[in-house]
This record gives sequence, structure tokens and C-alpha cells, in this order.
Amino acid sequence: MSFSGDIKTELFEILPKGRHCQIAELAAYVSFLGNFHKKDGKLRFSLDSENLNIQRKCFTLLKKLDTITKYGTGVIEEDAEGMRQMLKIDSKVAPVDGLLLQQQCCKRSFIRGAFLATGSMSDPNKAYHFEVVCDDELLAKQLMELMNSFDLDAKIVERKNHFVVYLKEGEQISTVLGLMGANRGVLDFENVRVMKDMRNAVNRKVNCETANISKTVSAAVRQLEDIRFIEEAEGLDSLSVNLREIAEVRLENPDTPLKDLGNLLNPPVGKSGVNHRLRRISEIADRLREERFQEE
Repeated sequence: MSFSGDIKTELFEILPKGRHCQIAELAAYVSFLGNFHKKDGKLRFSLDSENLNIQRKCFTLLKKLDTITKYGTGVIEEDAEGMRQMLKIDSKVAPVDGLLLQQQCCKRSFIRGAFLATGSMSDPNKAYHFEVVCDDELLAKQLMELMNSFDLDAKIVERKNHFVVYLKEGEQISTVLGLMGANRGVLDFENVRVMKDMRNAVNRKVNCETANISKTVSAAVRQLEDIRFIEEAEGLDSLSVNLREIAEVRLENPDTPLKDLGNLLNPPVGKSGVNHRLRRISEIADRLREERFQEE
């Protein structure tokens, strides 16, 4: 099963204790998947989902709320009018009446129901992404505002005539999982985050050290080329005493860092002093190359 599937399996097991929270979660299923219609002169309700877990959860909530007397093939056959009144639905199913979502616990229940209805999340080993797909823009804005009331930073993007409420930051996804009640999911998610952050930190350090080594090696190669060019063109005796000394030490120690190179001089010279001398040698080599180019 996918990571998202594991989260949903855990959330399907949660049944809100308070009637107000049961109504809030039911309101999510109705607003995201519900459809009221007339049949034989009576108001009916159908749930536009073939997911058996969704159907069972919706049926269980309706039964807890004493709202139905019969259920079959995903359709509530009786008392849909009472259900409509309980959920304060007028002509449109969405957005949900704000009176049902005033308490923090009810907001959490609604967010859980929305995610179970049309939500998904990526495997955190690959990417951090949590989303809920809405057919109605007003419903998407309502869900976004409810999520952001918990100091999240949910956003909306339009995708193929749908409105997607999403999070893309690991810590915030962990928070919303906790809000919905996916405690096992939070632990699994955080374990992945820790391992992923450790791998990224190690990779950054290795890349940084590799880049520094590469930079040091490249600089040493250029220094050796300059010294050998001067030696060939005019001889190292043409250099001042200080420059000739650092040139000879560099030739004898091609892989030594500048700081250690300075300690080989007599008297020792700091890293900045060594760098200054090698830069002067580079300038002399460039001048000699330019003179040779002009002669040719």
C-alpha cells in the first residue's frame, strides 16, 4: 500500500466522539462527494464514490446521527430531508455552513473528511506534497482557510477545471497529519524526514568538501604551471628571493595546502602571505606569456 493509503487506513478508523464533530466530518463527505436529488417525489442523497471505506464511514456517521433508516449501493434511500436540515444545506451542497465548523475539533474533523474524500499525499521519500481536490472554488477557499487557521500555509492552484488545496513543506504536512489524528502516520512521516534531512546534510557536506578539494587542486595545478613556465622562460633565479623560495617549495610539495606550505618556509609565512607570493608569480608568468605571444 502507498504512504497515502496507509494514512487513510489509519484515518478511516477514527470515529469522532462528539455529535458536532461527527456532523462536521459528515459535512465534508457530503460537500466533496454528495449529491441530493428528487426521486418519486422524495429527496434522495447519493454518495459519488465507489470507495467502500468512504461509503462505510459515511454510513456509520449517518447511523450514529440517527439520520437514515436504509442504505444500499451507496445511496441513502430514506430521510434525506432530515440529513439536509442537519447539515444546514439550502440549494448548494458547498461550501459548508460555517456554523458547523466553529470549534477547533470540528475543523479537524472536516479536514480529515476532506482528505479522505478526495485527498492524497506523495511518498515523503520522494517529495513533500499534500493535496485535496475540490470541484467548487468556494469549497476550496473554505478548506484552505480552515487549514490556515491552524497556522498552516495552504494554497490553491487550479488544475483541469478543479481547485487543488495543497501543502508542500514537510513540517506543515506533519502538522496537518497530526491535526487529522494520523498519529502513526506522523511518526512514520517524521522518521522519513529525519533520515532524508540527514542524507541531504551529508550530501551537502560531501559536495562542499569535494568542491573545496577541486578548487584547491585546480589552484595548485595553475601555480605549478606558472612556476614551470617561468623556470623554462627565464629560470627561477630571475625571481626575488621570497618568490623563488615559495616557487621551489611549491614544486617540491605540489599537493600541500597553502597554510601548510607557509610552514615549510624559513621563517614561516601565513596563508595570506603565501597566497600573495603565488599571486605575484602568476602575474609574472602571465606577463612572460604575453611577451612571448607578441614576439611570435
